[in-house]
Amino acid sequence: MGFKNFEEIIAWQKAQDLAVNIYEEFTNCKDFSFKDQIFRAVVSISNNIAEGFDRGTKKEFIQFLHYSRASGSEVRSMLRLAPRIKLASEKNSEELISKVIEVNKIIGGLLKFLKEQK
Repeated sequence: MGFKNFEEIIAWQKAQDLAVNIYEEFTNCKDFSFKDQIFRAVVSISNNIAEGFDRGTKKEFIQFLHYSRASGSEVRSMLRLAPRIKLASEKNSEELISKVIEVNKIIGGLLKFLKEQK
């Protein structure tokens, strides 16, 4: 794979940054179930990358990258809902959605690379 540890993986780094951004946006949110769900989903992105990497097989890493990308989609869905239920501004949600899309594209590129490796 070329990585010595998961911290070297750009997708993991960007997912960690995204988690910080989501925490900053929703820390004061009074809707505790929404906040808990989006926090768990966003943290799951980088955690699945790390866990999959440390499973030690390409097959399991690929599987966990799919989980990671699915968690990104969950975060994106919640960010679409947030302005509709007045938990975030449209502008802030769109900025965060762009970051989620970027992370998911990077994960997609990593998946493609891994699947093409012999």
